[in-house]
Amino acid sequence: MSLTAIVTEPKNAADAVVIWLHGLGDSGEGFSGVIPALALNKLDSVRFIFPHAPKQAVTINRGLVMRSWYDIKTMELENRADIPTLSQSEVLINQLIEQQIANGIKPQRILLVGFSQGGVLALYSGLRLKHKLAGIAGLSCYLAQADLPTIGASGINSQTPLFISHGEQDMTVPFKAGQQGSQQLTAAGFDVTWSQYPMEHWVCEPQLVKLGQWISQQLSA
Repeated sequence: MSLTAIVTEPKNAADAVVIWLHGLGDSGEGFSGVIPALALNKLDSVRFIFPHAPKQAVTINRGLVMRSWYDIKTMELENRADIPTLSQSEVLINQLIEQQIANGIKPQRILLVGFSQGGVLALYSGLRLKHKLAGIAGLSCYLAQADLPTIGASGINSQTPLFISHGEQDMTVPFKAGQQGSQQLTAAGFDVTWSQYPMEHWVCEPQLVKLGQWISQQLSA
């Protein structure tokens, strides 16, 4: 099994890649129009990939089949991410990264970005990856496992910059979950850029501008 995706090629030959992972029930199309809001005008060699999550039954949604990076069996944050199905998606993301490397993109020029479920997967797979990435961003998400900061701190991405951002009025993934995740990663020694906004479970323009600046910084280093 491999992921299908919406791919946006840059004006020039790609020498960097941003892989953007969507949330529960969405598809790659949901964020495929976000590129202009990031204002990456000076980076005209960045390929954007918006993968579609596999379709699977989601327990909390009465077992309905939808695009989902992992099953959710409970809304309790400690056990919200079903690790077996999350690990299956991790394999697919690793395959996607390997494809980009095989196509000539250095892993240090690859960024993982994710929203909600996609953010959980971006942090989970990125911090466990065997390749050094340019950066990992998690928007409106939480840590899949309590020991993920410790696991990541002993891996190759221990010095990889992280971007963590959350809405203060988020009722789907509580603001405290994102804030605590950021604090735990910082305590583990990670270089975390944290931001918060007066919004619910979504993204906003100031947040995307800040994210775009952060992406530009990582790819210009």
